[in-house]
Amino acid sequence: MKKRRRKKKLIKKSRMLTVALGFSTVFIILIGRLIYLIGFEGGVDYKLMALKRQTKTIEIAPQRGTIVDRNGSELAISLKVFRIDADLKILKEHIKKKNLSEATVTSDLANALEMELSEMEKIMNSTDAEGNPLQFVSLKRKVEKKVVDAVKALELKGIIVSDDVKRYYTNGPFLSHVLGHINMNGDPVTGVELSYNDVLTGIPGVKVVETDAINNSLPFTESIVIEPIDGKNVKLTIDERIQELSDRIAKETLEENSAKSVSITIMEPKTGEVLALTNYPSYDPNHPTEGGESQEEIQEMWKNRAVSNVFEPGSIFKVITAAASLYNDALEGGKEFYCEGSIKVAGVTIRCDNGRAHGHQDISDIIKNSCNVGFVQLGEKIGKGDLYNYIKLMGFGQKSGIDLPGETDGLVINLPNMGPVEAATTAYGQGVAVNQVQFMAAFNAIANGGTWIRPHVMKEVYHYRDGKKIVDKEFDKLGMRTVLSKEKAAAQREYMERVVSEGTSKATIVPGYSIGGKTGTASKVEDGRYVQGAYVSSFAGMAPVDDPKVTLIVTVVEPDPTKYYASLTAVPAAKKLFEELFIIMNIPPDKPEELIEAEEEEKGKSQQEVKKEEQESKATENKVETNNEGNSETNNNSQE
Repeated sequence: MKKRRRKKKLIKKSRMLTVALGFSTVFIILIGRLIYLIGFEGGVDYKLMALKRQTKTIEIAPQRGTIVDRNGSELAISLKVFRIDADLKILKEHIKKKNLSEATVTSDLANALEMELSEMEKIMNSTDAEGNPLQFVSLKRKVEKKVVDAVKALELKGIIVSDDVKRYYTNGPFLSHVLGHINMNGDPVTGVELSYNDVLTGIPGVKVVETDAINNSLPFTESIVIEPIDGKNVKLTIDERIQELSDRIAKETLEENSAKSVSITIMEPKTGEVLALTNYPSYDPNHPTEGGESQEEIQEMWKNRAVSNVFEPGSIFKVITAAASLYNDALEGGKEFYCEGSIKVAGVTIRCDNGRAHGHQDISDIIKNSCNVGFVQLGEKIGKGDLYNYIKLMGFGQKSGIDLPGETDGLVINLPNMGPVEAATTAYGQGVAVNQVQFMAAFNAIANGGTWIRPHVMKEVYHYRDGKKIVDKEFDKLGMRTVLSKEKAAAQREYMERVVSEGTSKATIVPGYSIGGKTGTASKVEDGRYVQGAYVSSFAGMAPVDDPKVTLIVTVVEPDPTKYYASLTAVPAAKKLFEELFIIMNIPPDKPEELIEAEEEEKGKSQQEVKKEEQESKATENKVETNNEGNSETNNNSQE
């Protein structure tokens, strides 16, 4: 019996030992796991989880880089403002604790933030993708201090105020299609703001605040702040003075011609730098949706038409065909063209303007007279294959690569689809579609001596460190290629000078300066069809002819159909531009003798006018004296 009891005790003791060992083992494993988690994983995932529950993070917006013109004038700057966020959990607990009406608080917040009540109600009831209430929400960004003060006056818990940045365009609509704008979230929408966003935007900072169990900020704790890295600045090739001139002339031209729109691009031909680019009507990037009633209208308003819109160039394209003939040595010399007013190509009759017969002409004549028949014959001499290849070499039918968003390719009929009629019409600028900057890249090549250079608006990217300016990058994607020899480019410029001195562009003449250019008037094309009674009139010019310092193009869309020719619309605008550009750019006269003659002629006119005024004045005095004598006699008679 005793033996049995002892055996039972031993079994019991053994079981207890086994259980104890089991518990000890589990305990040791747990302790080991805890040590491992704290020592190895605690610094990563678990610490982050704990930190997330004990902190709230607020993004600190960086200062967006400034955009300036070539002379350093500020065009787009960032102003310090505020953003207002809310911790809805704390806010609603505060409302409940203070026995406030949520509807009243929502209305008060909407009024203080200058928001629609419906928008504020939507924010107060925000949920995530799974339908759970959101805790942190953004109430409003880019607000002024007066709004912050109004919100603080409500004395609500859970409202978070932090620094923010607001973009401001110093001159309103000025250069808006080049600058573009950013939206309320700070995202770029158009223009330089979009194409150079990577350098302008900077890197946001972070402010981390410790909180208690119910997400209230803890007192006497230090915030962890990672300072933002501000964006870099962009200097443009634009000259503010030239842009102001361009804007003014575009507005005048639109009003004088009752046109739908006017676009002007002014460039430095040796560098590809855009000095001014205007689309009128314009828009104000500070209030980008004003003036548009629908989203479609707003998008159209924002469009940079000099880059995004294509048009049939008409006769300004004859400059390119003439250059192709020089490049391919297609000319025989002398009066090799004959125009009797029309020509038949594959059974289709092609006419000169008003069917005018120009007779025997050389290359210079057909450019001066803008003779369609002569250019059809020139196209045949070049050959459609060589003409097509040169047009492509000049960059047509493809993007120029200008550093602005939204550029179109334009249109050139593919060589396999270019029949005799298509080749003939292409030679004089019909059936081709271009945008302004694309045409100007080719036109500049003739002006600068034969080098195609990519148009661009960025001059340099820079920032300041310790008060010292550091240039990070200069524009270097010029894509330069030779498209004409210097000698042939010079010959082509002389041909264009005759257009101004003797041809359709006489109204461009500025005494003392040699100007070369070409007019073009074409029917407007929409959806692949010509619009009856709607025209696009253009003038492209350069000066001085021997060594052009400036090039420009004026395009007038849908001018008054009773006076739609480029000589009546675009040319007068070009003359106004050249007259002031010579002064602004300090370009001296290259034909001073003409300036002296013009001054003497003007002086002679003035002397004649003075003499005429003296004669008219004397005649008036004699008339008055005669009348006085007659009146005296009448009075005397009446008195008698």
